Amino acid sequence: MRTKYIIVAGGVISGVGKGVAAASLAKILKDYGYKTTCMKIDPYINVDAGTMNPTEHGEVFVTEDGDETDQDIGNYERFLNENVLSVNYMTTGRVYLSVIERERRLEYNGKCVEVVPHIPFEVIDRFKKAAEATKAEIVVIEVGGTVGEYQNILFLEAARMLHLKNPEDVLFVLVSYLPVPKNIGEMKTKPTQYAAMSMNSAGIQPDFIVCRAEMPIDAVRKSKIATFCNIQPEHVISAPDVETIYDVPEYLENEGFGKKILKKFSLEPRKNDLPQWEKRVHAIKNCTDEVKIGIVGKYFDHGDYMLSDSYLSVIEAVKHASWALNVKPVISWIDAEQVDSVSLQQYHGIIVPGGFGARGVEGKINAIRYCRENDVPYLGICYGMQLAVVEFARNVCGMNDAHTTEVNKGTKHPVIDIQTSQRGVMAQQKYGGTMRLGAYAAALREGSAVLDLYRRSGRLDADKDQVLKNNIEDFRLGVMKGNVVLERHRHRYEVNPAFVGELERKGMVFSGYHERTDGTKLMEFIELKGKHFFATQSHPEMKSRVESPAPLFMGLIEGAKKRKDQTVKVTVAE
Repeated sequence: MRTKYIIVAGGVISGVGKGVAAASLAKILKDYGYKTTCMKIDPYINVDAGTMNPTEHGEVFVTEDGDETDQDIGNYERFLNENVLSVNYMTTGRVYLSVIERERRLEYNGKCVEVVPHIPFEVIDRFKKAAEATKAEIVVIEVGGTVGEYQNILFLEAARMLHLKNPEDVLFVLVSYLPVPKNIGEMKTKPTQYAAMSMNSAGIQPDFIVCRAEMPIDAVRKSKIATFCNIQPEHVISAPDVETIYDVPEYLENEGFGKKILKKFSLEPRKNDLPQWEKRVHAIKNCTDEVKIGIVGKYFDHGDYMLSDSYLSVIEAVKHASWALNVKPVISWIDAEQVDSVSLQQYHGIIVPGGFGARGVEGKINAIRYCRENDVPYLGICYGMQLAVVEFARNVCGMNDAHTTEVNKGTKHPVIDIQTSQRGVMAQQKYGGTMRLGAYAAALREGSAVLDLYRRSGRLDADKDQVLKNNIEDFRLGVMKGNVVLERHRHRYEVNPAFVGELERKGMVFSGYHERTDGTKLMEFIELKGKHFFATQSHPEMKSRVESPAPLFMGLIEGAKKRKDQTVKVTVAE
């Protein structure tokens, strides 16, 4: 069959759920037996998401092949249960840069290169390359932002041109918000009507309208939208707020969305695996036992609001591990600049996630010390591992001024220092796409708790297979022997090899490392014997899925459950 393309655009407001809708639709079509992939278009001039502030844009999601992308790529991976690579992501900056570079190489044969048609042609070419690379029969393409925005015009123009050439292979989905003003008490369709008109002004008629709202849309509203937006009533799809995003595929399928899409393409379902997903999600909602998990970070405040999207994959990984252990996570945000021992006492587990810079560092270090000294299960991710090393060096090894040179360049004990390979790019201020990015192999220490977690998860053998298949570049594999795992990275600083011996003598266990071909070893995992205290230089949250939770998060939640049970026993005894 010829490749089919589904263009998903948003109306009225951003953050309405296009990414989850696109991921859910792709999940449904995959479960109907079609090879399906998702793409994301970000309308920013940025070449990638790596230089964007998390409080502005949300989490930077790193792909297996080292691309810094939008957080929706993470949703695609979690719903499709497969890796989504850089070919599936584009920004305005990336598209323009590619066209300019092609012009400089005379690939346009001396033609006058113009915004139209050459930019839309480049976009269409990227659609097709993603389809070819993934061998997808159906490609679901999410256009970031909302219709009517100036920066989206060229992407919509590309979609229009693709549809004009192959109308039977392209359809359009508008995801729009229907507000219910409190002082009126009635669901209003007019904003969605205007969103549909904006698509029409770009030469596009939506085939389906997914109606996001606090509650299900009724027949009256469906009829009105159908009449004024020029679509069939059965193509108005209700998508109310749900308990968890993993409910969305079932809700959309209750509206018959997947079958209606296939019918529009003149296709039939080949099978139906969605009930397996629904069964898993129903079991998730039956978890009643709770564990309290605190996340100590600094990317929460955004004006008068809290932006949890800065740590979206961490949150989802906590959920996946908790659900696998039949508990419900209660997640709290702890401002790194306002940490104290009293605020930490209530939690069964603490996470210090990735981050950069000096703000909030001492608060994070104090939180780590509290966990180590009071046997609170701890998981450090990237910066959370680096600061765990700093805390241990200061308070166990007696290196009072120990620090990372990212914060204190003059420290006498630079236990965390910039990677040698990073010195040159930093000196030239080449910040975009130059960190240690993507999947790297690490060898795990025999007898370590980290190895036990990976072995029990089944990830160990799967990662070995991936290494043997040589699916990633040799430099990412390094000189790896024994128990190998692959995790994704995004950092410039690392544990200083000069201090590893002293840290080990005082009791820190380096349970995993990456060895380069030149013999250099980068410390990847640490743990403390007899404690649920783990940290990694990688970002294991980015490979966590509902079907396969991240091993280190499983370790954290196992420890949190034990701590809660012990607390309950002590309380009862008293």
